[in-house]
Amino acid sequence: MKHWILWLLAGIVLIIGGIFALANPFAATLTATAIAAWSFLIGGVIQLFAAFTQEGTSNKIWSGVTGVLGILVGIALFNNPFAGIISLTMLVAIMFLVIGAAKVFVSFSLKGTQAFWPVLISGALSVILALMIFGNFPQSAATILGILLAVELISSGISLVMLSLSSKSTAAV
Repeated sequence: MKHWILWLLAGIVLIIGGIFALANPFAATLTATAIAAWSFLIGGVIQLFAAFTQEGTSNKIWSGVTGVLGILVGIALFNNPFAGIISLTMLVAIMFLVIGAAKVFVSFSLKGTQAFWPVLISGALSVILALMIFGNFPQSAATILGILLAVELISSGISLVMLSLSSKSTAAV
């Protein structure tokens, strides 16, 4: 990477953002909900626009319906962010449960390989996280999205810092 310093700075900014998110997980949860709302809204507008450029009636209808739904979900999240927090937390918990169960199931087909234990443990952790969210629902909704955002920001920041430093050392050789 020619501009390793930019990657280093980006990583540091992400780590700092993650620390702020951990310091106030409720504010980070509201931020995550706003990001989701904007994503649904912008994605919906783009899909609705794409509906007019599609060929074939079924493609137009499908793009139009999904576009309108995206816009409606985005507006709903903006209008009632607290209901959005509850909904998004429930979706995250369901996702963790389903993905975790799938990983546990798949891990047994990997028995005897090096991937067995990491996949099994990862799946078990996902299931445990889902059960922890469900076990404290809806109270967990106030902070869980913010904590997940913080973990993502910090882990992405660390990986960018490490990548930039690795790039710097290989560029110097």
